[in-house]
Amino acid sequence: MLSYRHAFHAGNHADVLKHCLLVHLLTYLNEKDKPWWYVDTHAGAGIYDLQSDAARKLGEFETGIGRLWDATDLPAPLAEYMGLVRALNPDGRLRLYPGSPWLAGRLMRRGDQLRLYELHGSDAPLLHHALEPAGRTAKVEQADGLTALKAVLPPPSRRGLVLIDPSYELKEDYRRVITAVKEGLSRFATGIYVLWYPMLQRMESRDLPERLKRLPAKRWLHVSLQVRAAARDGFGMHGSGLFVINPPWVTAELMASVLPYLARHLGQDAQATHTLEYHAD
Repeated sequence: MLSYRHAFHAGNHADVLKHCLLVHLLTYLNEKDKPWWYVDTHAGAGIYDLQSDAARKLGEFETGIGRLWDATDLPAPLAEYMGLVRALNPDGRLRLYPGSPWLAGRLMRRGDQLRLYELHGSDAPLLHHALEPAGRTAKVEQADGLTALKAVLPPPSRRGLVLIDPSYELKEDYRRVITAVKEGLSRFATGIYVLWYPMLQRMESRDLPERLKRLPAKRWLHVSLQVRAAARDGFGMHGSGLFVINPPWVTAELMASVLPYLARHLGQDAQATHTLEYHAD
């Protein structure tokens, strides 16, 4: 299905959570000289105009990045992420929001590689344009990223991060992401895998974290941010979660400082809350 476009949701609470963690993980990989690969299975358009008709239709950024723009008490991981968002808005006004590929491109060094997949025919060219400054080290393909994983894992450097965040418009997406991570681990067992999912009333969404915990991974981190009570009619997203396989040892501690802050500042009612689970053999 090619109807989903992230421009309608750019900069919302889910993006804040996902991108804060992503910036931390890539910064951690930068602590060693050895190059890394970043693989994004659903890369989107790269950069989003928050004043566009699409972004303003739902206005989700107003209860996401918009609530943090003027904050002066951000925990360190959030401050680092916000610094990159501000770099895209040098005049000090929040107008543009960076997608995951742009953030990765900003953090990459000489020798690092980006492999970006976007199936939507309108967003793939926009993504290519947004990443042009990264040059040949950023390869953009209009393709199904979950299928493409087989061809790029393991990366030659044996260091890398895979971000998987489909729209989950189709029920089969839940099954496909499990299969993709399982196959990815069989090829690249030491890689960092970040899987995003929406918190919905549907059973597939509620069961996904438990299914991921059963994968053959020795270390994982599961975090979630609920911003409002689940709707009585069962429709709509009331939060989102991230499941990280092979997270750095410091990640759980850092997210423990970020999640309460996000629940307070991005929460939309009294049901706003967060969870953090960490497992290591």
